[in-house]
Amino acid sequence: MPDTIMPRPKIFPPAVGDHCYLRHGDRALMARVFMPRGDTGPFPCLIDLHGGGWQRGDLEYRNGFGQYAGHVGCVIVALNFRQGADAYPSSLVDINYGIRWVKANAARFRIDPRRIALGGNSTGGHLAMLAAMRPREPRYAAIPLPEGSPRVDASVRAVVMHWPIINPLSRYRSLLLEKGRFRYGIGYWQTEANAAEGNPMLMLERGERVDLPRAIWIQGRSDTLHNYRDPETDFPGNEPERFVSYYRRAGGDIELVYLEEASSERNALWLTREFLRKAVGAR
Repeated sequence: MPDTIMPRPKIFPPAVGDHCYLRHGDRALMARVFMPRGDTGPFPCLIDLHGGGWQRGDLEYRNGFGQYAGHVGCVIVALNFRQGADAYPSSLVDINYGIRWVKANAARFRIDPRRIALGGNSTGGHLAMLAAMRPREPRYAAIPLPEGSPRVDASVRAVVMHWPIINPLSRYRSLLLEKGRFRYGIGYWQTEANAAEGNPMLMLERGERVDLPRAIWIQGRSDTLHNYRDPETDFPGNEPERFVSYYRRAGGDIELVYLEEASSERNALWLTREFLRKAVGAR
């Protein structure tokens, strides 16, 4: 019998819709939902958080990534959230609620609520890991879903980080030493104590009891904003290696992949797809 070459499935652009998932007074926070076409689901879901130094950024920052939904075989939900002068922990309150909102509306968006990953780039990667490690933290889960909603929490199966600033305190202090009066993220964190408290690196160092979902850290090797060594630690490697060491020591499963700069964006997308296939059963 002759070999048969199977045709590659046609991938259609995702269906895109904006939905208000939470209000603070007159202020509406939007979720942009990218749904794969050509299949009925239910799909795994990646909730995606933009970067921007905890100060700025919106849904447009990650619009291009959301268009990748058809290739990944996931519903991708990009969240807006409070930041900047709203101060810590406002972002985590919104993100925690957003995860629960996605689970409560899973049937509406053809999502399998048991297969949800959380991810982001730069400071969005930090927020993703922090939210995933503390899904039941009372301060973060302070806003209840509407009456009659399913009883769900904000736990996730996996975390995808694209070059995160995992340690806001060391990033702030090291840039202050290098650049004098450059006060990175201080408008959001307000104090060094807050930057130490909402800090996945230091949470592991302190031995805090946290959730440890399966994770991947994708990092450009020459990206010194995110791939740097904390001068105040005795750990011999840079912050990515340090976090991965702590995460594994605590019992977590995490991959660290370094990329060369010339191909980092394209390869990050491929690595994300392969990781989601393993972690949440994406296509």
